[in-house]
Amino acid sequence: MDLRNCKGCGKMFNYIGKPMCPTCEKNLEDKFQVVKKYVKDHPEAPITVVAEENEVSVNQIKRWVRQERLSFSDASMVGLECEGCGAMIKTGRFCEVCKLTMQNNLSSVIKKKPEPKIETKQKESARMRFLDGK
Repeated sequence: MDLRNCKGCGKMFNYIGKPMCPTCEKNLEDKFQVVKKYVKDHPEAPITVVAEENEVSVNQIKRWVRQERLSFSDASMVGLECEGCGAMIKTGRFCEVCKLTMQNNLSSVIKKKPEPKIETKQKESARMRFLDGK
């Protein structure tokens, strides 16, 4: 059993891969649903207003956007910088150009196995021999 302190409330809990206890995890998920609805209802609200109105930190909202759980509309002025080139994006970590570039780079690194060559020429010792019946 792995016991740790919750990052939210500081209480001890049985750690199973998430840094918060189940109670704080549920509270955070409830806040996420409220923020998601607020962003949908107020698509042009700045990120600071969204954070203040919903009592959530700006960093937490950015975390949800980076995780692609939350995205802002195209009409919104809110955006994050692409971690690759710095272009403004509405959700995720990378813009479409950087994603495509990474995909191409990874594809070029993975080499395809060459097709095995089939030899059509037989060796002299591998030929079939017949014995004369004398």
